[in-house]
Amino acid sequence: DGEKVTRELVGKNFFLHDDWLGKSRAECATALLLELNGDVKGNYVDETVERMLQNRPDFFKSFSCVIATDLNEESLLNLDQVLWKYQVPLVVVRACGMIGYIRLVFAEHPVVESHPENAHPDLRLDRPFPELVQHVDSLDLTSMTKQEHGHTPFLVLLLKYLNQYKDSHDGTFPKTYKEKTALKGLIKTGILVNENGNAEDEENFDEAIRNVNSCLNETKVPSDVEAIFSDPACRNLTNQSSTFWILARAIKDFVANEGAGALPLRGSIPDMTADSKRYIKLQQIYQSKASEHVARVKQRVSRLLDELGKPRESISDEDIKLFCKNAFFLRLLRSRSLGEEYASASAKAGDIEMHLGNEDSELVFYVALRASDRFRMKEGRYPGA
Repeated sequence: DGEKVTRELVGKNFFLHDDWLGKSRAECATALLLELNGDVKGNYVDETVERMLQNRPDFFKSFSCVIATDLNEESLLNLDQVLWKYQVPLVVVRACGMIGYIRLVFAEHPVVESHPENAHPDLRLDRPFPELVQHVDSLDLTSMTKQEHGHTPFLVLLLKYLNQYKDSHDGTFPKTYKEKTALKGLIKTGILVNENGNAEDEENFDEAIRNVNSCLNETKVPSDVEAIFSDPACRNLTNQSSTFWILARAIKDFVANEGAGALPLRGSIPDMTADSKRYIKLQQIYQSKASEHVARVKQRVSRLLDELGKPRESISDEDIKLFCKNAFFLRLLRSRSLGEEYASASAKAGDIEMHLGNEDSELVFYVALRASDRFRMKEGRYPGA
């Protein structure tokens, strides 16, 4: 900011006082912002954005993100052009009274830890791996004590009764509501009955029945992840490819080979009624298989880095492990530049016109703010001022 604190500004902003008259507005704003958090360091440049864009545009290259407020349209588009070139995200904040908008501008923004809500557990019961099958087969429900029977992990119960269901249904996996209801009924028959002919209270069997719908799902690559695998940036790696794309390519190759069409195992299991020994054993089986998948992906990452002429240590083991754990939830976001949005040739005028016909559409405010900015750029003042 190249402006100074004026009497008019002091009168409008109660954070400012007379001692700051004539001082750099950027200096005063920085001092006030730093008061919000004593652990934060800040700096200011006593120069207008317009002058910096003209004389030293490389200044903006060093930032991981730029937030722009109160810039006129011409300056905003010039800033957008520079930041888009350097792949620096831009956040445009515009406010007028009680309305405003925030516009995020980035070429692409990959998300590894998207934290989805209500995600199904990754248990692979439709295609159990050998170690899991061996463990489940080693447990005989008919020879267990009452205590052991009532504390067998529900995952074991699901797989055992799933196998029974498949044996009587030509090996088919239950997919429909009717088929899963039939499986629930089969599981219910396994609950112990006391000497009075009443069913015992076995919470683990109740858990198995409740989790049929959430745990018995087809193991497949989500459509969002398939789209990432099909992206040219994933298929055509270069020395300039980011860590995200190199890891995505390694996962893609894993799915096509060792994974046999499946992503790396997540390695976690849900909480359940079980004795500690068998729960921990089941947990270790899943974690061990997940670690094996991470090791396979790591090998592929190393080969890709060698092919690209990049050092192997440029992608850490922790990054690989985190990527594998979240492979089901990968997301890729892309936006247009402001230049594309503002240019008449690429503006989505038809969509805007359609929404303007709806008096409840918030796009009306967007158009009004854009018109206000255009008026200010041409007239040097806001409408009505």
